[in-house]
Amino acid sequence: MSALAIDVHGLCKKFGTRQVVSGLDLQVPEGEICGFLGGNGSGKTTTIRMLCGLLKPDAGGGTCLGLDVITQSAEIRLQVGYMTQRFSFYGELTVEENLDFVARLYQLPNRTKVVADTMERMELANRADQFARDLSGGWKQRMALAACVMHRPKLLLLDEPTAGVDAKARREFWDLINDMAADGMTVLVSTHYMDEAERCKRVVYLSGGKLIVQGTAEDVVRDAKLIVFELTGDGIDKISKKLRGTPGVESATIFGQALRVVGLDRAALEGSIGAQGKQPGIVTEEVPARLDDVFIHFLHDRKVA
Repeated sequence: MSALAIDVHGLCKKFGTRQVVSGLDLQVPEGEICGFLGGNGSGKTTTIRMLCGLLKPDAGGGTCLGLDVITQSAEIRLQVGYMTQRFSFYGELTVEENLDFVARLYQLPNRTKVVADTMERMELANRADQFARDLSGGWKQRMALAACVMHRPKLLLLDEPTAGVDAKARREFWDLINDMAADGMTVLVSTHYMDEAERCKRVVYLSGGKLIVQGTAEDVVRDAKLIVFELTGDGIDKISKKLRGTPGVESATIFGQALRVVGLDRAALEGSIGAQGKQPGIVTEEVPARLDDVFIHFLHDRKVA
């Protein structure tokens, strides 16, 4: 069993009367990429900020990199790289100047060499003199990642790092993350992209500030016990409208040329599909559930709770 980079129990955080995180237990082994999932307002960002010492829990505790999250928060911050949702660097400075500024904050020795090596490793060297404000979304994220890892942290906390960037930039960004994890870095990354979640060794799902499920993507899909039917053929757009909200149907969503109908109650689901799936030209078959089906299922559960 690997040592734990994150080992916290019973974390709670309230803002005013709103309980944002409630009794959260989370364990992440060293060197693992862990996907942090949940809808908006589920407590992901607040949890990340408690882990890296930017917020103090109201209750609970534990360790991050072997350091106490309450009493040793300053020491934790020196060993963690935290990339926020919003680009937070200086647009009027160049890439090199931004990285040099971060290196000064960490008081890194051989600062000039560290910045140059980081730009080379992150393929930013040919953009060193470009103003940060002029970078595309993907290159801004790459620069932000470079700033987060320049001090060689043991743990990387990424809060929706690829939101708003194109598919190519997302893939390249994840190649960098995988390379760093292969070198022993632990990564906790929150994301709404299911293809990204499937890249993670483990996924953790939060809802209402509580941990709902965790495990490998395969385990989470299996344990959800969802039943999924896929309908193909002409007219599936009209069928999807008719099926939404009918007994047993949690979601009826079109993906490309197919309509995926998801639920837990097989009898009710089959009854609702009924004649709709027997229309001329419509082919209905049961298919395996996917992680995105489970994600929507949890969102549905929260909505009806």
